Amino acid sequence: MCVDMLMFILTENVLQYMWSEPQPFVVSVSVKTRGCDGYPDEDSDESYMLSVSEGQAVLRSVSVWGALRGLESLSQLVYQDDYGTYFINKTEIVDFPRFAFRGLLLDTSRHYLPLYAILKTLDAMAYSKLNVFHWHIVDDPSFPYQSRTFPDLSNKGAFHPFTHIYTQSDVIRVIEHARMRGIRVVPEFDSPGHTQSWGKGQPGLLTPCYKGSVPSGSFGPVDPTVDTTYKFMESLLKEVKFVFPDSYVHLGGDEVSFACWQSNPNVRKFMEKMGFGKDFTKLESFYMESIMNMTAALNKTSIVWQDVFDYHERIPQDTVLEIWKGAKYQTELSRMTQAGHRVLLSAPWYINHISYGQDWRNSYAVQPQNFSGTDEQKKLVIGGEVAMWGEYVDATNLSPRLWPRACAAAERLWSNEEKTLNADLAFPRLKEFRCELLRYWKYVSRCAYKTKHLVFDIFFFFFEPVIHFQDSLMNKKLKITAFIQNRNPF
Repeated sequence: MCVDMLMFILTENVLQYMWSEPQPFVVSVSVKTRGCDGYPDEDSDESYMLSVSEGQAVLRSVSVWGALRGLESLSQLVYQDDYGTYFINKTEIVDFPRFAFRGLLLDTSRHYLPLYAILKTLDAMAYSKLNVFHWHIVDDPSFPYQSRTFPDLSNKGAFHPFTHIYTQSDVIRVIEHARMRGIRVVPEFDSPGHTQSWGKGQPGLLTPCYKGSVPSGSFGPVDPTVDTTYKFMESLLKEVKFVFPDSYVHLGGDEVSFACWQSNPNVRKFMEKMGFGKDFTKLESFYMESIMNMTAALNKTSIVWQDVFDYHERIPQDTVLEIWKGAKYQTELSRMTQAGHRVLLSAPWYINHISYGQDWRNSYAVQPQNFSGTDEQKKLVIGGEVAMWGEYVDATNLSPRLWPRACAAAERLWSNEEKTLNADLAFPRLKEFRCELLRYWKYVSRCAYKTKHLVFDIFFFFFEPVIHFQDSLMNKKLKITAFIQNRNPF
């Protein structure tokens, strides 16, 4: 399986050109730890060492995930000159990520994203060394996830029950596509708010809103006062555990409007019974605590939006908090880490917001650990993610909105802080990286920037890969003979 995975990364971008005068180039990959049938996780070792000399490249890593990162780096070291000749410079690289969680959020509820758009995004994530796909799969507008346990959720809640859904096979394909690129898939089922599409296929789940003493006909958040709600959520979370192998699940918990709860007499009676008074944040806290406990019982780690911390007193200590509100996010980082929680940062990386000019520089200037706190607090910042919300984004404009702008955050989350302080030095790399994506997606055959042009497509031909097992060292070696060849012009 390791051979298949590494060969896949090396060969997936080969283009069918005419070739001449091949020059032998040997790529040797050594992976210390056995096994690559599993999934990447928060403890995956992504470090690698790469040495390129005349006629050969030697890549060493502890795990297959590090080997994947190293192969991506190797692919980006291949240059093309003005005559179409491909070459690679001698180099020595020791590389490892600054943060373990380097994510990208896609919203597939506000506008349905076809499968090819998601897979294409995963490819670009791998090139950028982003390693977590945060799948905001459902929300108010639609419920495209096809549940085995509750099929009516998508039958009645999706934009279309056949064409605008993600079947179980689709989800499996996304997870495997991501795994082969060293990317985790973390699903989000946001509640108790953002659930209007849920109610269409699950009667009794949402709170009936009242106008005076009679129902208004509209519905609000999930009804946290009835047992059927918790039975439903427990069943849904059990399915999520079965379908999504990652240890994390995002439970949402943001932007809950209390107006409907406040209008409902049954909710008010429940509040009085529980001693919550008129503080509806306590009701939300009651609900979220129950859902987080269910998640813990399933051996999953909860991620929640910062609202849950802002409003609630009792949060399991292992819960990961995500900061999304742009104002004063550094203050929030300080408060949350002081309370001992691990934290993700996305507030400054909402790149669905666009502006004129080089707005990527704003993303590049962000330093996730630049807040008032001890060294121990700063270690609790486990990473961050780029967010691409879907109000004005669909498959037609997803890629140009994301890339290469997301790469600024990707470099910030991977690379050493001291080596990446100057955005002017990053700009040429970003231009070249954009060229690589354009070539890979076949928008252009060659990029016109007057800088050395990076080429993603390594143009390797492979023959008889050999694996050597050394049980005493637990060392797996993959030796591949390759040819970097010149391309005849069209």
